[in-house]
Amino acid sequence: MPPKPKITKEMIIDTAFEIARKTGAEYISARTVSKELHCSTQPVMYHFATIEKLKKAAYTKADAYHTNFLMQLDHPQGVMLGIGYNYIRFAAEEPHLFRFLFQSDYFTGKTLLEMRDAEELAPILFAMQEAVGGTVKQVKDIFITIFLFAHGYASIIANNSIKYDEALIKAHLERAYRGAVLAAQGEKI
Repeated sequence: MPPKPKITKEMIIDTAFEIARKTGAEYISARTVSKELHCSTQPVMYHFATIEKLKKAAYTKADAYHTNFLMQLDHPQGVMLGIGYNYIRFAAEEPHLFRFLFQSDYFTGKTLLEMRDAEELAPILFAMQEAVGGTVKQVKDIFITIFLFAHGYASIIANNSIKYDEALIKAHLERAYRGAVLAAQGEKI
């Protein structure tokens, strides 16, 4: 009789992530994960004492996936617009993950102002500063405006309130970006 395949912690996390991705994080349970892995619930509960811990591990994997998605930049007008487009596109392509990451009790991230001042954002802000000029404060103001605009659009799309229209979204995001740059530079729109 062949040995039973070993169910690893990584396999369980990957499966929970895929469940969150396909149907929503609310469907992550020992039963649904074990069903996908064709095993009993015992390996799931062995590696994760609670489903809450499993969901947190799936959230961490989803967050890394999201970051990688955002950083696939190919926008000719710069880093900020590229990230903004990708943020909105992520909500359209991965609505369950978007809701899990940003509209669930698992999102306990930094406040908007803490995020704006985070060390991880420094390279993006530096690239923006080189592209548009201005002070660090001006660039941070531009970032906040674009982030709020992109998050609003993404939230509406992820919750099926509007359909994803790439051309329209690009036009709106570019207009918001130009307006934010002009406002940060003190010019009237």
